[in-house]
Amino acid sequence: MRRFFSSESVTEGHPDKVCDRIADTILDELITGDSETRAAVECCAAYNTLFITGEVTSRARVDYSAVARKVIREIGYTTGDFAFDKCNIIELIHGQSPDIALGVDSSLEDKTGGEAADRLGAGDQGMMFGYACRETEELMPLPIMLAHKLAKKLTGLRKDGTLSYLRPDGKTQVTVEYDGKTPVRVDTVVLSTQHDAEVSQERIAADMKQYVIGAVIPGHFLDENTKYLINPTGRFEIGGPEGDSGLTGRKIVVDTYGGRCPHGGGAFSGKDPTKVDRSATYMARYICKNVVASGLADEMELQVAYAIGVARPVSVFVDTFGTGKVDDETLAEIVKKEFDLRPAAIIETLGLRKPIYAETSAYGHFGREAFPWECTDRAEALKKYLE
Repeated sequence: MRRFFSSESVTEGHPDKVCDRIADTILDELITGDSETRAAVECCAAYNTLFITGEVTSRARVDYSAVARKVIREIGYTTGDFAFDKCNIIELIHGQSPDIALGVDSSLEDKTGGEAADRLGAGDQGMMFGYACRETEELMPLPIMLAHKLAKKLTGLRKDGTLSYLRPDGKTQVTVEYDGKTPVRVDTVVLSTQHDAEVSQERIAADMKQYVIGAVIPGHFLDENTKYLINPTGRFEIGGPEGDSGLTGRKIVVDTYGGRCPHGGGAFSGKDPTKVDRSATYMARYICKNVVASGLADEMELQVAYAIGVARPVSVFVDTFGTGKVDDETLAEIVKKEFDLRPAAIIETLGLRKPIYAETSAYGHFGREAFPWECTDRAEALKKYLE
C-alpha cells in the first residue's frame, strides 16, 4: 500500500521559535543559579514588543530583558530597519501558585508515608507521549528528521556566510512516500526562507536545491517526480516578529514527531522538569528508544498520564503497531517494572536539573544525540525479555 506523510520544521528565527529560545535560555540561567528552580516562562513577540510572562520561584536572580536581547542578537535580528534586539520588553513574572506548590513539594503518596522518590508530585495533570521507530538511525520518523535537517542547514549557511543573503526566518516541509511502512522516496519538499530584497527568486531556488536540499536529503530518495516548492509566494523579505507574532509553545508538533505520534497538548519550552509536560515526555521518548533499540519492537508509542500532586502515573499505555516481540500488555508491564515514572525519579534518571534546555528550543527535542533522553543505555538489559 502506498501512502504519503508530511512533517514540517522551522528555523530558530521563526517568531514562535524566537519565543521558545528566550524562554528556555531564561530557564537555563535560572537553573544555573538555583537547580531547584520552579519556572514556567512564556514569551510573546509582536512586531516591536516582547512580553515575558509566567511563574518563577527561584533563589537565582536573572535579568530577563538582558537575556532576551542576547538571544535575539544570537539569532540574528540585529540589522535593517527592523532590529528586534531593540524591542520594547514588558515583564510580567510572578511566583508559583501556592496551591500548585502544595502538590509538587509533597505528593499525595509522600503525605501518606511514601518513599523518598515519592516526594515530588506531578506539576499538572495530563497525558504525555513517546515514540520511536526504525526509519532512521536516530530511531525517528524520516519526514520530521529531514525537515529538521533542512531547517538547521538553512541557519548554518546563513551564519557561516555561504549564503549571506539569507535572513533568520524560515520553514521547511517534507512529504515522504511509503510502501507499507517503508519510506521509498521524497515526494515534495517545501522550503520558504527569508531573504534580502536584492536577491532574485531564481537564485534562491537554485541555491536551495544545491546547498540545502541536495546536501541534506539522500539522493536515492529524490527522483524526476520529486516536487520542489521554494518560496512559493514569490517573496519572503519580511520575517520574524515583524512579519508575524510569535508565542512560546506554539510549535509542539514540530518539537516532537512531526505528527506521527499524538501529542498530549502541553508545551515544553520555559518549563522546569517538575512539569511532567516536559520531563515525562522526555522519559517516554527514552523508554521507547531503548525498547526499539533492544529489539523488543520495531515501532513503539507510549502514553503516560498523571494527576496533579500525585507522583505515580495514573495510566501507562503501549502500542507497538503489531511489531512487538511480546504483546503490548506485557510490554506495558515491562515498562512499569524497568522504568521509574515518578517525577523525582525521571529528573534523577535523565539529569534534568542542569542548564540543557536552550539547545532544545529549535530543530526538535528528539533525534539529537546531545540530549540524555536519546541515550540507549538500557537497551542491552531489556534484551532479557526476548528470551
